[in-house]
Amino acid sequence: MSVPTAFFDQLYQHNPDPWAFRERWYEQRKRALTLASLPRQHYRSTYELGCANGELSVGLAQRTEALLSCDAAARAVDLARQRLSHCPNVEVQQSRVPADWPEGNFDLIVLSEMAYYLDPGELRQLIERTLGSLTPDGHFVACHWRPAIEGCSLTGDQVHAMLQDGLGLSRLAQHLEDDFVLEVWGRDPISVASQEGLR
Repeated sequence: MSVPTAFFDQLYQHNPDPWAFRERWYEQRKRALTLASLPRQHYRSTYELGCANGELSVGLAQRTEALLSCDAAARAVDLARQRLSHCPNVEVQQSRVPADWPEGNFDLIVLSEMAYYLDPGELRQLIERTLGSLTPDGHFVACHWRPAIEGCSLTGDQVHAMLQDGLGLSRLAQHLEDDFVLEVWGRDPISVASQEGLR
């Protein structure tokens, strides 16, 4: 069973930053690693699932022509819109994936810290929708906390195992720590150095 949207609404009710994204070095460092893992310097169209209050979105906005950031919690969406109000290339929507999936194609899809709130069936649907939306040269990035979370049916490791099996894409990068796992997949297996003619 997936975690209901009401849980996230309650988290944001009295705290605009319930996971301390802005204050904790752990979160700042993880954001930097996520952005540094992107194989291309610039993307045409990016879809960010679970944007929370928009901290990672700010970095993504600098790397893409058009960014669509989404979250299920209404308060999180309001906060993200405020945080990104200076970015004309960003749209923030309230939606719950995988049921509410946008039209169009994206050459970057970012799934950060939210897939373990889904149940396995919803995660499989998310994988299917990702494959239907990712462009032929697209990249998919996922980053998740590894320890078990109370109330979640999946751990971060289980999420990434399902992503690896279900996506059928080439894994281009993997960063593994005790706390979190960060992975990048792409339809084209060519490395960053190879793209620049260094191999």
